[in-house]
Amino acid sequence: MANTLFARFFDLAAGRAEKRGQAALRRELLAGLTGRVVEVGAGNGLNFRHYPPQVREVVAVEPQPFLRGRAGTAAAREAGDVIRVTDGTAEHVPAADASADAVVVSGVLCSVSDPDAALAEFRRVLRPGGELRFYEHVRADGGYGRRQDLVDRVWPRLNGGCHCNRDTLATLERAGYRVESRRRLVFPATALLSVVAPRVIGRAVPC
Repeated sequence: MANTLFARFFDLAAGRAEKRGQAALRRELLAGLTGRVVEVGAGNGLNFRHYPPQVREVVAVEPQPFLRGRAGTAAAREAGDVIRVTDGTAEHVPAADASADAVVVSGVLCSVSDPDAALAEFRRVLRPGGELRFYEHVRADGGYGRRQDLVDRVWPRLNGGCHCNRDTLATLERAGYRVESRRRLVFPATALLSVVAPRVIGRAVPC
């Protein structure tokens, strides 16, 4: 029930963030992708309209039933038969070995129970030369990061398992990925207090 309530809240609140600039970040995340993409944790399908036309197929994986239904509606509206929405998790992606040109995650590695297992699964489905695109909120340095550590004692229970203080870049490198590009940012730019404002967007490849 808690996850369903959070999913409905996320669905209602997401549109406001898109209007405040997150849509542009999604376009940045997906720019230049081609071929077959697996998007893990597709949510309600906010990325779908931003995939470039060179992407011929998207397998959109979403474990939460309410959001998966919303994603199915978005896929039919935005992309016809290019996007297929399916059940699955980051640790168990319904895709064959070496079958994807890219894996995409946005706001996912903060909430999976085992990021290392998820990244190993992404490596499994990526073809040789494939890439991981990521847009995640992360732990900041200094006092801001220490405040995130304190808040994280309760944050996951209130926000669908999301952790506000994960060091995603370090996790990627520990899991055997080479981060080829990264851009740190604060979203929204005017955020002064939000523990999920520090973010990173970028691209990594398995070593």
